[in-house]
Amino acid sequence: MPGPRLLAALCGALLCASGLLAFSGPCIPNPCHNDAECQMIKGAHRGDVFAQYFCKCRPGYTGVHCETTCAMPLGMETGAISDSQISASSVHLGFLGLQRWAPELARLHRTGIVNAWTASNYDKNPWIQVNLVRKMWVTGVVTQGASRAGSAEYLKTFKVAYSVNGRKFQFIQSADRPEDKVFVGNIDNSGLKVNLFDIPLEVQYVRLVPVTCHRGCTLRFELLGCELNGCAEPLGVKDGTVPDKQITASSTYRTWGLGAFSWYPYFARLDKQGKFNAWTAQTNDASEWLQVDLGSERQVTGVITQGARDFGHIQYVAAYKVAYSNDSKSWIEYRDQGALDSKIFPGNLDNNSHKKNMFEMPFLARFVRILPVAWHNRITLRVELLGC
Repeated sequence: MPGPRLLAALCGALLCASGLLAFSGPCIPNPCHNDAECQMIKGAHRGDVFAQYFCKCRPGYTGVHCETTCAMPLGMETGAISDSQISASSVHLGFLGLQRWAPELARLHRTGIVNAWTASNYDKNPWIQVNLVRKMWVTGVVTQGASRAGSAEYLKTFKVAYSVNGRKFQFIQSADRPEDKVFVGNIDNSGLKVNLFDIPLEVQYVRLVPVTCHRGCTLRFELLGCELNGCAEPLGVKDGTVPDKQITASSTYRTWGLGAFSWYPYFARLDKQGKFNAWTAQTNDASEWLQVDLGSERQVTGVITQGARDFGHIQYVAAYKVAYSNDSKSWIEYRDQGALDSKIFPGNLDNNSHKKNMFEMPFLARFVRILPVAWHNRITLRVELLGC
């Protein structure tokens, strides 16, 4: 039976509870979130407790403690990833060369006769690639096949390569052996197959490489992940958390001058449906603005914009500035770090695709204004603010 002093010494390194001894240390209790595994780092002697362990996140989570859910669609389906960001090793040309199964068509649920990417029959090493423009966390991919000439085509298996500069690529490796991981793909032309990566990728370029294909290497897909800082959640415009009265504008356009046919500011919610589904300014003038009151000061990190149709006429904002305030009286126009002039953000190119812009310098504000600079037909907006 050990003496009191020995017990005290033992309890300095062990936790004594109810007569039971349990090991103590940075991993007890588990500091990791979302059922992540805490692992000790061998040979860690620094006083900083974070240097003594790391959290091995479950697929779809990131952060020091795996506290951030990171499996959001990155924009293939919505168009936030633009056509120019998608490239491929080759393109199949069908029906006497009139049907071009191009990489920019490789978006989930795309419809039409030509609605996906297909590699050329002569391409022995096909691939399709997305340039995310900036480094992001990429945690998974959703794949879908398509029907070409009446026959189902899809990727049965594939690999994933990634790069930070678009020149040097490396493949995701298997967890249990030193070789490229082969992901299981689809079993038909319409179903979705979700594959989450064991380890999140901090990358700008992602490349899908078909291994085995059913009939042809035909693909529609979406990338999953999140922004690096983890602060890019929707702030409530789309889902109605921001109430109608907190979305205002400089003016409102009324079709044929009728109040019943008005394009009110509170219609400016991303993906809103219906005949009147966006805000339209009364005039096409650079003095017009759309304002969102977030209710309290929030960190704002980005914005998503979208146009709309007015009785068949395509309308959208092609470029804009952003201003912010905490009292709705004194406004600051956003500028990148070191810039002398207010930044002009690229807007939309059509009426339905999302255009996502992230701020190089996030800001704290309650009120945010979109200030149109250029537009097509009429100043028309649907928006969502991003932040935390």
